[in-house]
Amino acid sequence: MYGDVIDEEYKNFANMFNSFLMVFALATGEDWNKVMFDCSRSEEDGCIMNETCGSGWSIVYFILLVLVCSHVMLNLFILVIIQQFEHYYLPKDNVIAHFKSDLSSFMKVWKKFTQDRYNCAKIKESMLTNFFKELGEFGSKEESLGFSEEFFDTGELKKNLLKMGIKSNQGFIYFNELLYRCMRRKYGNMKINKKMQVFELKTQFKIYLMTLKQ
Repeated sequence: MYGDVIDEEYKNFANMFNSFLMVFALATGEDWNKVMFDCSRSEEDGCIMNETCGSGWSIVYFILLVLVCSHVMLNLFILVIIQQFEHYYLPKDNVIAHFKSDLSSFMKVWKKFTQDRYNCAKIKESMLTNFFKELGEFGSKEESLGFSEEFFDTGELKKNLLKMGIKSNQGFIYFNELLYRCMRRKYGNMKINKKMQVFELKTQFKIYLMTLKQ
């Protein structure tokens, strides 16, 4: 009940709630060794029964607690971060680099087709075929966001455009909508769960609202 750290108010194991808070604090490394000594006092140390006495087994418990929480779990968490970093950032041919390259290519072609006539806000629906043909010149057949004339005839190109489900607004497609559809075609996973489907629908609705503000 009492000790150098343990008290009657919050820092104790009197009930489930206080015990949980105590263990949570100890998992961060806060005074764990002092609490361990508080809980390990015996009659040989001159403790008072039912007030300051504990058990010798507390040393085993607290050492295991700190090892598992502060060392094992923390290192596992760091390991996951390092693995993701190695996968997405360290390789020269990583996903992030591809995404940035694709975005840069998209911006260049978009600017060419829309800057003079539509102030880079939207593109006419009838211009999509030429837009994707030029976009296909950036990268290979598998890597490009577009559809190069070298690999796709006009019929195949239009079929792919239909599959992308690009939404037009009075004959125009806005920047956010077209960029989203291009990136989704290349990077999106078509087999997604219900939660992700709901999230995607919300994203599409947000894009639609943004186009209305243009």
